[in-house]
Amino acid sequence: MTGRMTTTTGTNTYNVTAKRWKHGWELHIDGVGVTQSRTLDTAEQMVRDYIETLTDKDVSDEKVVITPDLGELDRKVTTVRELLAAADRQQQEARNSYRALAADLRAAGLSVSDTAAILGVSRGRVSQLSKVS
Repeated sequence: MTGRMTTTTGTNTYNVTAKRWKHGWELHIDGVGVTQSRTLDTAEQMVRDYIETLTDKDVSDEKVVITPDLGELDRKVTTVRELLAAADRQQQEARNSYRALAADLRAAGLSVSDTAAILGVSRGRVSQLSKVS
């Protein structure tokens, strides 16, 4: 990117590449400059402070996207994040199916007790599942 920032619907986005070094992280802000932070959790505020110092402009409402440069570990980070996201989706799907099954069993005329026995849960849990829409 050659520009200082990306503008999307009135909000500026500052793209930052964080590169590890001996004392923390170098924060390379596209088209702006470089600052530093000891840790990634303080990097966003360091970027904001740096930009505000350079421009004398409040950027507290602007978007800052920090991308750590981890070399070969980048691919592993992406893979693990994708696996976790897929697991979350599957877990949500399983919860929805569980609720639907409880509703189907009850709609088929099974008692709360029988539904609980089939699902392997308490009668109270069947009632909770039945209340969730």
